[in-house]
Amino acid sequence: IDDVPADLAAEIQKKSIELGLYAANMPEQYGGGGLDNLSLTLLERELGRASYGLQMCIARPSNILQGCKGDQIERYLIPVIKGTRHDCLAMTEPGAGSDVRSMKTKAEKKGDTYVINGSKHFISHADKSDFVILMAATGVEETSKGKKAKISAFLVDMGTPGFTMRRGPHCVSHKGYHQCELFFDDCVVHESQLLGEEHKGFYALMKNLQNERIVLSAQMMGEASRAIELALEWVTQRKAFGDTLWTKQAIRHKLAMRLAQVEAAKALIYNTAWRDSQGQVVTKEVSMMKALCGTLVNEVMYDCGQFHGGMSFIRETAIERMYRDARVQSIGGGATEVMLEEVAK
Repeated sequence: IDDVPADLAAEIQKKSIELGLYAANMPEQYGGGGLDNLSLTLLERELGRASYGLQMCIARPSNILQGCKGDQIERYLIPVIKGTRHDCLAMTEPGAGSDVRSMKTKAEKKGDTYVINGSKHFISHADKSDFVILMAATGVEETSKGKKAKISAFLVDMGTPGFTMRRGPHCVSHKGYHQCELFFDDCVVHESQLLGEEHKGFYALMKNLQNERIVLSAQMMGEASRAIELALEWVTQRKAFGDTLWTKQAIRHKLAMRLAQVEAAKALIYNTAWRDSQGQVVTKEVSMMKALCGTLVNEVMYDCGQFHGGMSFIRETAIERMYRDARVQSIGGGATEVMLEEVAK
Protein backbone atom coordinates (compact mmCIF):
# COMPACT_ATOMS: atom_id res chain seq x y z
CA ILE A 1 0.00 0.00 0.00
CA ASP A 2 2.99 2.34 0.28
CA ASP A 3 4.73 1.54 -3.01
CA VAL A 4 4.74 3.51 -6.23
CA PRO A 5 4.37 0.78 -8.90
CA ALA A 6 7.78 0.10 -10.47
CA ASP A 7 6.60 0.76 -14.04
CA LEU A 8 4.98 4.06 -13.06
CA ALA A 9 8.06 5.15 -11.08
CA ALA A 10 10.28 4.36 -14.07
CA GLU A 11 8.00 6.33 -16.39
CA ILE A 12 8.02 9.37 -14.10
CA GLN A 13 11.80 9.18 -13.74
CA LYS A 14 12.23 8.97 -17.52
CA LYS A 15 10.01 12.00 -18.11
CA SER A 16 11.69 14.03 -15.38
CA ILE A 17 15.11 13.29 -16.92
CA GLU A 18 13.84 14.38 -20.34
CA LEU A 19 12.50 17.62 -18.84
CA GLY A 20 15.72 18.34 -16.96
CA LEU A 21 14.01 18.07 -13.56
CA TYR A 22 15.87 14.98 -12.37
CA ALA A 23 18.89 15.65 -10.12
CA ALA A 24 18.25 19.35 -10.61
CA ASN A 25 20.47 20.19 -7.63
CA MET A 26 23.53 18.46 -9.07
CA PRO A 27 26.35 20.16 -11.10
CA GLU A 28 25.73 20.78 -14.79
CA GLN A 29 29.23 19.57 -15.68
CA TYR A 30 28.20 16.04 -14.72
CA GLY A 31 24.73 16.17 -16.26
CA GLY A 32 22.72 17.65 -13.38
CA GLY A 33 20.35 20.58 -13.51
CA GLY A 34 22.78 22.98 -11.83
CA LEU A 35 20.00 24.89 -10.06
CA ASP A 36 20.89 27.15 -7.16
CA ASN A 37 18.77 27.05 -4.01
CA LEU A 38 16.44 29.83 -5.16
CA SER A 39 15.61 28.09 -8.43
CA LEU A 40 15.30 24.78 -6.62
CA THR A 41 12.71 26.20 -4.22
CA LEU A 42 10.41 26.98 -7.16
CA LEU A 43 10.63 23.38 -8.39
CA GLU A 44 10.15 21.92 -4.92
CA ARG A 45 7.22 24.25 -4.20
CA GLU A 46 5.36 22.81 -7.17
CA LEU A 47 6.26 19.22 -6.27
CA GLY A 48 4.90 19.93 -2.79
CA ARG A 49 1.47 20.51 -4.33
CA ALA A 50 1.37 16.86 -5.42
CA SER A 51 2.51 14.06 -3.12
CA TYR A 52 5.60 12.45 -1.69
CA GLY A 53 5.25 9.61 -4.19
CA LEU A 54 5.93 12.05 -7.03
CA GLN A 55 8.72 13.84 -5.16
CA MET A 56 10.48 10.52 -4.61
CA CYS A 57 10.53 9.70 -8.34
CA ILE A 58 11.97 13.07 -9.30
CA ALA A 59 15.14 12.52 -7.31
CA ARG A 60 17.17 15.17 -5.55
CA PRO A 61 20.39 13.28 -4.64
CA SER A 62 22.21 14.23 -1.46
CA ASN A 63 24.32 17.35 -1.95
CA ILE A 64 27.08 15.64 0.03
CA LEU A 65 27.85 13.64 -3.14
CA GLN A 66 29.27 16.80 -4.66
CA GLY A 67 32.28 16.03 -2.47
CA CYS A 68 33.09 12.98 -4.62
CA LYS A 69 36.65 12.93 -6.00
CA GLY A 70 38.63 10.77 -8.41
CA ASP A 71 37.05 7.39 -9.11
CA GLN A 72 34.12 8.26 -6.84
CA ILE A 73 32.79 10.62 -9.50
CA GLU A 74 32.40 7.85 -12.10
CA ARG A 75 31.33 5.23 -9.59
CA TYR A 76 28.80 7.18 -7.55
CA LEU A 77 28.14 10.79 -8.57
CA ILE A 78 27.51 10.49 -12.33
CA PRO A 79 25.36 7.31 -12.12
CA VAL A 80 23.16 8.98 -9.48
CA ILE A 81 22.70 12.02 -11.71
CA LYS A 82 21.84 9.77 -14.67
CA GLY A 83 19.36 7.79 -12.56
CA THR A 84 21.15 4.45 -13.04
CA ARG A 85 22.12 4.28 -9.35
CA HIS A 86 20.36 5.62 -6.24
CA ASP A 87 21.73 6.87 -2.94
CA CYS A 88 20.43 7.23 0.59
CA LEU A 89 21.81 9.21 3.52
CA ALA A 90 22.36 7.29 6.76
CA MET A 91 22.60 9.68 9.68
CA THR A 92 19.89 9.00 12.25
CA GLU A 93 20.26 6.38 14.98
CA PRO A 94 17.91 5.12 17.71
CA GLY A 95 19.75 7.30 20.24
CA ALA A 96 20.93 10.10 17.96
CA GLY A 97 18.47 12.12 15.91
CA SER A 98 18.84 15.89 16.07
CA ASP A 99 21.89 15.44 18.34
CA VAL A 100 24.01 14.17 15.47
CA ARG A 101 27.35 14.24 17.25
CA SER A 102 26.16 11.74 19.85
CA MET A 103 26.00 8.96 17.23
CA LYS A 104 27.38 5.59 18.26
CA THR A 105 28.11 4.02 14.88
CA LYS A 106 31.90 3.93 14.60
CA ALA A 107 34.41 3.51 11.79
CA GLU A 108 37.80 2.44 13.13
CA LYS A 109 40.86 2.93 10.89
CA LYS A 110 42.90 -0.23 10.38
CA GLY A 111 45.63 0.04 7.78
CA ASP A 112 44.08 1.16 4.51
CA THR A 113 40.56 0.18 5.62
CA TYR A 114 37.84 1.22 8.07
CA VAL A 115 35.93 -1.29 10.17
CA ILE A 116 32.36 -0.13 10.79
CA ASN A 117 30.08 -1.20 13.65
CA GLY A 118 26.70 0.20 14.68
CA SER A 119 23.15 0.74 13.43
CA LYS A 120 20.94 3.38 11.83
CA HIS A 121 17.18 3.84 11.57
CA PHE A 122 14.69 6.10 9.77
CA ILE A 123 16.87 5.82 6.67
CA SER A 124 14.80 6.92 3.70
CA HIS A 125 14.56 4.50 0.78
CA ALA A 126 17.57 2.37 1.70
CA ASP A 127 15.70 -0.58 0.20
CA LYS A 128 15.59 1.25 -3.14
CA SER A 129 19.22 2.38 -3.03
CA ASP A 130 22.43 0.99 -4.50
CA PHE A 131 24.70 2.54 -1.90
CA VAL A 132 24.62 4.43 1.38
CA ILE A 133 26.24 7.72 2.33
CA LEU A 134 27.08 6.63 5.85
CA MET A 135 27.87 9.01 8.68
CA ALA A 136 30.03 7.39 11.35
CA ALA A 137 32.19 8.48 14.27
CA THR A 138 35.91 8.31 13.50
CA GLY A 139 37.11 9.92 16.69
CA VAL A 140 36.16 11.96 19.75
CA GLU A 141 36.98 15.51 20.79
CA GLU A 142 36.37 17.62 23.88
CA THR A 143 33.93 20.50 23.45
CA SER A 144 32.29 23.02 25.76
CA LYS A 145 29.43 20.51 26.03
CA GLY A 146 31.60 17.51 26.78
CA LYS A 147 32.87 14.80 24.47
CA LYS A 148 31.46 14.81 20.96
CA ALA A 149 32.03 12.51 18.01
CA LYS A 150 34.20 13.48 15.07
CA ILE A 151 32.16 12.40 12.08
CA SER A 152 33.26 11.13 8.67
CA ALA A 153 31.25 10.18 5.59
CA PHE A 154 31.63 6.90 3.72
CA LEU A 155 30.26 5.47 0.49
CA VAL A 156 29.11 1.92 1.31
CA ASP A 157 27.67 -0.29 -1.42
CA MET A 158 24.69 -2.50 -0.76
CA GLY A 159 25.81 -6.09 -0.37
CA THR A 160 29.08 -5.21 1.34
CA PRO A 161 29.88 -8.05 3.81
CA GLY A 162 28.88 -7.12 7.35
CA PHE A 163 26.22 -4.66 6.16
CA THR A 164 22.56 -5.66 6.33
CA MET A 165 19.34 -3.72 5.77
CA ARG A 166 15.66 -4.29 6.55
CA ARG A 167 12.44 -2.34 6.10
CA GLY A 168 11.34 -0.47 9.18
CA PRO A 169 7.75 -0.13 10.42
CA HIS A 170 5.22 1.42 8.05
CA CYS A 171 4.54 5.12 8.51
CA VAL A 172 1.10 6.67 8.96
CA SER A 173 1.41 8.80 5.84
CA HIS A 174 3.56 9.71 2.83
CA LYS A 175 2.52 6.91 0.51
CA GLY A 176 5.61 5.95 -1.44
CA TYR A 177 7.93 6.58 1.51
CA HIS A 178 10.03 3.72 2.86
CA GLN A 179 12.07 3.99 6.04
CA CYS A 180 14.67 1.35 6.76
CA GLU A 181 17.08 0.10 9.41
CA LEU A 182 20.77 -0.54 8.73
CA PHE A 183 23.17 -2.74 10.66
CA PHE A 184 26.96 -2.84 10.48
CA ASP A 185 28.85 -5.74 12.03
CA ASP A 186 32.59 -5.52 11.35
CA CYS A 187 31.81 -4.11 7.92
CA VAL A 188 35.10 -3.35 6.15
CA VAL A 189 35.43 -0.57 3.55
CA HIS A 190 38.55 0.67 1.81
CA GLU A 191 39.85 4.15 2.62
CA SER A 192 39.05 5.12 -0.99
CA GLN A 193 35.39 5.05 0.04
CA LEU A 194 35.88 7.92 2.49
CA LEU A 195 33.80 10.82 1.12
CA GLY A 196 35.58 14.12 1.72
CA GLU A 197 38.06 14.57 4.53
CA GLU A 198 38.27 12.40 7.61
CA HIS A 199 36.54 13.99 10.64
CA LYS A 200 34.91 16.66 8.39
CA GLY A 201 31.65 14.84 7.68
CA PHE A 202 29.71 16.81 10.27
CA TYR A 203 30.25 20.09 8.43
CA ALA A 204 29.20 18.58 5.08
CA LEU A 205 26.17 17.13 6.82
CA MET A 206 25.17 20.48 8.31
CA LYS A 207 25.42 22.17 4.91
CA ASN A 208 23.33 19.39 3.38
CA LEU A 209 20.73 19.76 6.13
CA GLN A 210 20.58 23.52 5.53
CA ASN A 211 19.86 22.93 1.85
CA GLU A 212 17.31 20.27 2.76
CA ARG A 213 15.49 22.61 5.13
CA ILE A 214 15.20 25.25 2.42
CA VAL A 215 13.61 22.88 -0.09
CA LEU A 216 11.46 21.18 2.57
CA SER A 217 10.05 24.58 3.50
CA ALA A 218 9.24 25.26 -0.14
CA GLN A 219 7.50 21.89 -0.39
CA MET A 220 5.47 22.65 2.72
CA MET A 221 4.20 25.93 1.33
CA GLY A 222 3.31 24.17 -1.91
CA GLU A 223 1.27 21.73 0.19
CA ALA A 224 -0.36 24.57 2.12
CA SER A 225 -1.26 26.49 -1.05
CA ARG A 226 -2.91 23.44 -2.56
CA ALA A 227 -4.87 22.75 0.64
CA ILE A 228 -6.22 26.32 0.65
CA GLU A 229 -7.30 25.91 -2.98
CA LEU A 230 -9.10 22.66 -2.15
CA ALA A 231 -10.79 24.28 0.82
CA LEU A 232 -11.89 27.23 -1.31
CA GLU A 233 -13.40 24.88 -3.89
CA TRP A 234 -15.28 23.05 -1.15
CA VAL A 235 -16.65 26.00 0.83
CA THR A 236 -17.89 27.79 -2.30
CA GLN A 237 -19.95 24.72 -3.24
CA ARG A 238 -20.99 23.14 0.05
CA LYS A 239 -24.33 24.46 1.29
CA ALA A 240 -25.39 24.62 4.93
CA PHE A 241 -28.04 26.67 6.71
CA GLY A 242 -29.44 27.95 3.44
CA ASP A 243 -26.26 29.11 1.72
CA THR A 244 -22.69 28.13 0.89
CA LEU A 245 -20.05 27.95 3.61
CA TRP A 246 -18.25 30.78 1.82
CA THR A 247 -20.88 33.20 3.06
CA LYS A 248 -19.73 32.59 6.66
CA GLN A 249 -17.36 35.37 7.65
CA ALA A 250 -15.45 33.13 10.09
CA ILE A 251 -14.48 30.84 7.23
CA ARG A 252 -13.66 33.60 4.74
CA HIS A 253 -11.46 35.45 7.18
CA LYS A 254 -9.65 32.32 8.36
CA LEU A 255 -8.78 31.31 4.79
CA ALA A 256 -7.73 34.87 3.96
CA MET A 257 -5.37 34.96 6.95
CA ARG A 258 -3.91 31.53 6.16
CA LEU A 259 -3.28 32.63 2.57
CA ALA A 260 -1.53 35.77 3.82
CA GLN A 261 0.65 33.71 6.17
CA VAL A 262 1.60 31.24 3.45
CA GLU A 263 2.54 34.03 1.04
CA ALA A 264 4.64 35.71 3.75
CA ALA A 265 6.40 32.41 4.46
CA LYS A 266 7.15 32.00 0.75
CA ALA A 267 8.76 35.43 0.72
CA LEU A 268 11.01 34.40 3.61
CA ILE A 269 11.92 31.19 1.76
CA TYR A 270 12.79 32.97 -1.49
CA ASN A 271 14.84 35.64 0.27
CA THR A 272 16.74 33.08 2.33
CA ALA A 273 17.39 30.84 -0.68
CA TRP A 274 18.61 33.81 -2.73
CA ARG A 275 20.95 34.94 0.03
CA ASP A 276 22.30 31.42 0.38
CA SER A 277 22.91 31.31 -3.38
CA GLN A 278 24.93 34.52 -2.98
CA GLY A 279 27.16 32.85 -0.42
CA GLN A 280 25.74 34.65 2.59
CA VAL A 281 25.46 32.98 6.00
CA VAL A 282 21.76 32.19 6.56
CA THR A 283 21.88 29.66 9.39
CA LYS A 284 19.48 31.66 11.57
CA GLU A 285 17.09 32.39 8.72
CA VAL A 286 16.97 28.74 7.63
CA SER A 287 16.13 27.67 11.18
CA MET A 288 13.41 30.32 11.47
CA MET A 289 11.99 29.29 8.11
CA LYS A 290 11.89 25.56 8.90
CA ALA A 291 10.24 26.17 12.29
CA LEU A 292 7.71 28.59 10.81
CA CYS A 293 6.77 26.45 7.81
CA GLY A 294 6.60 23.20 9.80
CA THR A 295 4.12 24.80 12.19
CA LEU A 296 2.18 26.73 9.57
CA VAL A 297 1.57 23.81 7.21
CA ASN A 298 0.01 21.82 10.06
CA GLU A 299 -2.19 24.76 11.08
CA VAL A 300 -3.32 25.22 7.47
CA MET A 301 -4.14 21.53 7.12
CA TYR A 302 -6.13 21.58 10.36
CA ASP A 303 -8.25 24.53 9.25
CA CYS A 304 -8.76 23.26 5.71
CA GLY A 305 -9.70 19.85 7.07
CA GLN A 306 -12.10 21.45 9.56
CA PHE A 307 -13.87 23.32 6.78
CA HIS A 308 -14.31 20.04 4.88
CA GLY A 309 -16.18 18.66 7.87
CA GLY A 310 -16.70 14.91 7.90
CA MET A 311 -15.24 14.58 4.40
CA SER A 312 -11.79 15.30 5.84
CA PHE A 313 -12.07 12.05 7.78
CA ILE A 314 -12.56 9.92 4.66
CA ARG A 315 -9.50 8.14 3.23
CA GLU A 316 -10.55 8.80 -0.38
CA THR A 317 -10.32 12.60 -0.06
CA ALA A 318 -7.17 14.55 -0.92
CA ILE A 319 -7.42 16.77 2.16
CA GLU A 320 -7.33 13.75 4.49
CA ARG A 321 -4.12 12.48 2.86
CA MET A 322 -2.55 15.93 2.97
CA TYR A 323 -3.49 16.34 6.64
CA ARG A 324 -1.57 13.16 7.50
CA ASP A 325 1.35 14.00 5.22
CA ALA A 326 1.86 17.38 6.87
CA ARG A 327 2.36 16.01 10.36
CA VAL A 328 5.94 14.88 9.81
CA GLN A 329 6.99 18.28 8.47
CA SER A 330 7.50 19.70 11.96
CA ILE A 331 9.75 16.71 12.79
CA GLY A 332 11.72 15.58 9.74
CA GLY A 333 14.73 17.59 8.62
CA GLY A 334 14.95 19.32 11.99
CA ALA A 335 12.29 19.36 14.70
CA THR A 336 10.60 22.70 15.33
CA GLU A 337 11.95 22.90 18.88
CA VAL A 338 15.51 22.28 17.68
CA MET A 339 15.13 24.94 15.00
CA LEU A 340 13.86 27.50 17.50
CA GLU A 341 16.79 26.74 19.79
CA GLU A 342 19.14 27.47 16.87
CA VAL A 343 17.43 30.84 16.36
CA ALA A 344 17.71 31.58 20.07
CA LYS A 345 21.46 30.89 19.97
